[in-house]
Amino acid sequence: MYNTIFDGEPVTLIEMLDAREERLATQKKMLSNKDERLICATMNIPGPIKSSPILVDVFSKIVEQVKQQVSNSKGKELSFYSKKTGPEYYFTCSLDPVELKKRMVSIEETHPYGRLVDLDVHWLQGGTVAAISRADLDLRKRRCLVCQKDAKECGRARVHSIVEMQEKISQIIQNGGECKDEEKNSLYGNRAT
Repeated sequence: MYNTIFDGEPVTLIEMLDAREERLATQKKMLSNKDERLICATMNIPGPIKSSPILVDVFSKIVEQVKQQVSNSKGKELSFYSKKTGPEYYFTCSLDPVELKKRMVSIEETHPYGRLVDLDVHWLQGGTVAAISRADLDLRKRRCLVCQKDAKECGRARVHSIVEMQEKISQIIQNGGECKDEEKNSLYGNRAT
């Protein structure tokens, strides 16, 4: 299964940087008024392969959960892109940014595939795109897929190889997103509420 999950077209660093710039421009364009909040969903996949049919299918399952979490608010689905640089999903709604971010963090932490996506919340503030983070809400930082330590610290220090992280992603997908009980406790236990 590992080979089919990461059976896609490799991307370059330049393509990823261009995709990030394009995403920022898209966010600003999609936020048409100050009362709207924008959910921007992307996959969190290390290495040069960012998209494949299996990864897009996993992402689609997360998108369905996002839709359920905001179904009671006035909202509008804007776009679902399946790009070489990874799938992207955009949805606007009128929920308070703090409430919306809490709902998105809940998906990231409790959905079987939640560890594989980033669900960001944006809005217009003074003509620029603003965002809310876990730290803004005093929530626990995201955990590394492999060792459960702070994901950003592991990433900056390059503690784990790309192959090691991709093997863990493959395992999560192969198991239908289910982790061992002790991993689940480590991933989701002791989180701030």
